[in-house]
Amino acid sequence: MMAQNSTKTDDLRQKSDDQLSEELTTLKREQFNLRFQAATNQLEAPARIREVRRTIAKIKTLQTERAKRSDADAKAKA
Repeated sequence: MMAQNSTKTDDLRQKSDDQLSEELTTLKREQFNLRFQAATNQLEAPARIREVRRTIAKIKTLQTERAKRSDADAKAKA
């Protein structure tokens, strides 16, 4: 199970900023739909909610890391 999660993170790290933003938008839309299905008792895969939530967190973490790194690079050049 751990190897699968780290591979997923590695896959996310290889994506560009634009690709990560698109993926985040898609996952947020899916999360909304999953919550709606859960509220109406039509949800078939309850574990998918947690998986989507965690992937969203990974993407946001990567975006924050990249932003901090670019800020640090800009300060180092100045």
